[in-house]
Order: sequence, then C-alpha cells, then structure tokens
Amino acid sequence: NRKPRVNPIETILGLLRTAGQGKYGETDVTQLEHALQCATLAEQAGAAPALVAAALLHDIGHLANPEDYPALLRDEDGRHEDTGAALLAQWFGPEVSEPVRLHVPAKRYLAAAEPGYAALLSEASVTSLRLQGGPFDADEARAFLALPDAADAVRLRRWDDRAKVAGAPTPDLDHFVNALRGSLVVGRD
Repeated sequence: NRKPRVNPIETILGLLRTAGQGKYGETDVTQLEHALQCATLAEQAGAAPALVAAALLHDIGHLANPEDYPALLRDEDGRHEDTGAALLAQWFGPEVSEPVRLHVPAKRYLAAAEPGYAALLSEASVTSLRLQGGPFDADEARAFLALPDAADAVRLRRWDDRAKVAGAPTPDLDHFVNALRGSLVVGRD
C-alpha cells in the first residue's frame, strides 16, 4: 500500500483558500487577505522569494491547527508559529520555516528593543504578546539577535504588523505560486 503523494503547493493553497476565509483576529480582513498583504509588502520591499513565501505562510499554523482558536478562547497561546514552521519544514528549507517560527519571538524582541513599538500593536496583538510571554528581557533579546534568521524574522514581523488593512489591493494567491514553488526543497512537481 503506497500512500498517495502530497502536492505541497496544492495543500498550502487549499488551506489558504478554505480556512483562510475566517477573520484575522479582530480586524476587518480575512486570514487570506492578511497573508496576501504580508507577502505583497515583502515583495514590494525586494525580499528574496523564500522570504516572500514565509511572509505569505507565516500564520499557516493558525489555519492548520484546529485547536488554535479554542486555545485563544481559553486565554492560552496556541503556538501557531511552531505548528506552522513544523508543517512548512516538511517541504521548505529554513529560509522559509525559520522566519515563520521566529515571527512571534521577533514581536517579543521588538516590544523590548523599540520604545513605543508595543503601543502601536493591534488589540489582538497586545493580547497575544501577553500570552506569548511578553517583551523579552535583555538576555532573551541578545539570544534572539544571535539567531541566524533573526533579521528576516524582524522584517517579516514588521510586514505582519502592517498587513491588516481592509480593502488593501494585493495580487491574488496564484501570483505567489512561483515564490512557493521556487522555495520548495521536497516535493517539487
């Protein structure tokens, strides 16, 4: 009995197209719109295709884990960054999965390192920051900055923070297929 081969691109696009229709926190955008806005900001900033893919997929853990939303209702952190990174690491290298895994620590870093950063966060991001451990202390911030993918995670975090605008124009999901396909390390078509 051979298991049917999974097409990573179709799996990811299907998840974004279906589960991505739900609202992104308390914003007026859907999860899919948030993902598209984040990837568009990355592309406009001239990011490498792998970082554009990471920007598109940074919240895939929210969509892939049925326990994510119930955890939030229980006032718990669903650790979507770990769920998403583990899912993506099946098919992509660390240039995609690590910024996804580190985009929450990047928020904790920025909240510690930049005066006024936390005051600019949405209400939902303030709540999640609390659930995720709050701003880093000095030792945690130094340890974060020493990570190989910390700089990309901070860039991703900044796009994430800005990608919550109702009606913002973006390309459609198919526009980003080449960034996804070019970043695959397993399961290439």
